[in-house]
Amino acid sequence: MHFLHGLAIPEGPNAGRQLELAPFQRDFVNGALADGITTAILSIGRGNAKTALSAGLALGALVGVLDPQPRREILIAARTRDQARVAWDFVAGFSDSLPLEIQRRLIFRRAPRLEIEYEGDGGGHVLRALAADGKSALGSAPTLVLMDERGHWALDRGDELEAALLSGLGKRGGRGLIISTSAPDDTHPFSKWIDEPVPGSYVQEHRPAPGLPADDLDSLIIANPGAQHGIGSSLEWLQGQAGRAIARGGSALTTFRLYNRNERVSGETRDLLLTVDEWLACEVSNPPPREGEVVIGIDLGGSASMSAAAFYWPATGRLEARGTFPSMPSLLDRGQVDGVAGRYLEMQDRGELDTLGEKTVPVAPWLVETLRHVTDQTVAAVVADRFKQAELVEALNRAGIRAPMIWRGMGFRDGNEDAERFRRACFDGQVKAQASLLLRSAFADAVCLRDPANNIKIAKARSKGRIDAASATVLAVAEGARIAARPRKTVRATWA
Repeated sequence: MHFLHGLAIPEGPNAGRQLELAPFQRDFVNGALADGITTAILSIGRGNAKTALSAGLALGALVGVLDPQPRREILIAARTRDQARVAWDFVAGFSDSLPLEIQRRLIFRRAPRLEIEYEGDGGGHVLRALAADGKSALGSAPTLVLMDERGHWALDRGDELEAALLSGLGKRGGRGLIISTSAPDDTHPFSKWIDEPVPGSYVQEHRPAPGLPADDLDSLIIANPGAQHGIGSSLEWLQGQAGRAIARGGSALTTFRLYNRNERVSGETRDLLLTVDEWLACEVSNPPPREGEVVIGIDLGGSASMSAAAFYWPATGRLEARGTFPSMPSLLDRGQVDGVAGRYLEMQDRGELDTLGEKTVPVAPWLVETLRHVTDQTVAAVVADRFKQAELVEALNRAGIRAPMIWRGMGFRDGNEDAERFRRACFDGQVKAQASLLLRSAFADAVCLRDPANNIKIAKARSKGRIDAASATVLAVAEGARIAARPRKTVRATWA
């Protein structure tokens, strides 16, 4: 800590001033360098000097302040060489404030690779910048590794590099610093580091609760703790950017949430069925009553996937949704496999998700339970994917259920109409649902594929995503919109 406070800020409006660590930075330094810690993870909003702080630690490791062992090797890894150069430039800038006898022993190389060599303390100490290519780190034995913006590395090459770096750290008892804004989803390796910490790791995450308005001041402070200490963006600027992002919507709003609010939202904003804020606008604290006829949308899962049903009342706009998994494996184990940790158990506690059957969900009993949910309501139609028509008809006959069935395709022809009708209903305020973790999770994973004619159909954003509840909702709301648009027939009495 004394070494870091002796450095001068190399760039920005505070250039030339002595480095003074904010409380959250001191917490990270103390946690990362504590005894028994081999890997430190920091997740924080963009512009909070996480790269500069880590670069200061890397410089301390190079000159022997952090680790006195001979022939030290410090590696800075990023997605591209240009990104790695940002951290390398911070190290070079901080070195200007070192004592002259240390500066004279530093050699800077910019080609063919970005390197800084320190000839003091026996010599042979090197700091090197790498791009996210696992082969470039094979054979190394680093004493300190900095992985910059790990949440946005390419999955395949990024995983290779991380494995190569961490295996190299074990050779000499080195430490790893993994820093980034939030990854787009829970399945990313950076999210795994946070959600499933391994022994010997220190985790510091500055992420607000999901579902809050983008300009909420308290949550902006949580994601950007440096703003109160003159580090990075000011709170006024952040609130101004939040207002601009809300006004623009779409990708501008989701990008602000991902980078400035440090939320885990998908970066595939252009093709999302609904963005986070568009769906949150459909959630109400007091949903309208169950009045009029109800439309039931069904998405029948396969042997291992979720089966979901959505219930929509066109007269009031009320929407409900329920999901069902087989009981084996358990919801906790299934959540670990799907990369959502304990989310399924939380859905079950909220009454949005249950289990039925063992290895598969039995169709006929599940349909009985689905209709029992609206046993006192008049069912206008049950809408389902025609791809499962034979299986559903058999189950309906076996269960003795008599309800008007409508079969829809999930391809570009029917899917485009249903998706557009659903979007229009949401934008017009005709969909009102109570806060549902099941639906939030489903819409976060629901993206749209487009054909050459710009027609859309729903697909998963990730292979382990569960969009069954979103598909059932689209079917129910689209059919409800068609019912509401039909002219009502009136009977005119005449007297002879």
